[in-house]
Amino acid sequence: MSVQVQKRLFTVEEYHKMAEVGILPERGVELINGEIMNMSPIGTKHSAMVDKLVHLLSKKVDEHIILRIQNPFLANDLSEPEPDITLLKYRADFYDEALPQGKDIVLIIEVADTTLAYDTKVKRALYAKSGVQEYWVIDLNKQQIYAYRQIVENVYQQNEIYKVGDAIVIEHLTVEIELFKIFR
Repeated sequence: MSVQVQKRLFTVEEYHKMAEVGILPERGVELINGEIMNMSPIGTKHSAMVDKLVHLLSKKVDEHIILRIQNPFLANDLSEPEPDITLLKYRADFYDEALPQGKDIVLIIEVADTTLAYDTKVKRALYAKSGVQEYWVIDLNKQQIYAYRQIVENVYQQNEIYKVGDAIVIEHLTVEIELFKIFR
């Protein structure tokens, strides 16, 4: 006799209710595909890279882009990830009434030192399905960037790896960044 075990997935609405009543901590978790995931602790190299990217990007993007740091977006009814950096299409209310969705996002950047496999598999699939136009994973260990673009049938079709010496372009903004400025 076999026993079937069923997993209970949570919706974004249930996730918010748990946070409101104090079941969830304020930071350190995110809802991914219906599961409440503990986020990896942010170390000094990770923090420094996020700060460096914010510094570089803030000089490169114009007033038509909102630069968000480690804030959530609504990927679907079962997912509310908190990417390291998000470039959003500008809205005068700064998304005050509702979280941004995939269609509102120009670029998501995740910084990976211990989460590379998770970021390049689970989050890549989630972000493509939610309509995020472009997704980068910064690999701190190998000092390279995995760039994912051009969604067809909920899958990124263009997958490239950039290394020190290369320049990477934010496709929908035609903004170029030289990798030596990121990894120096």
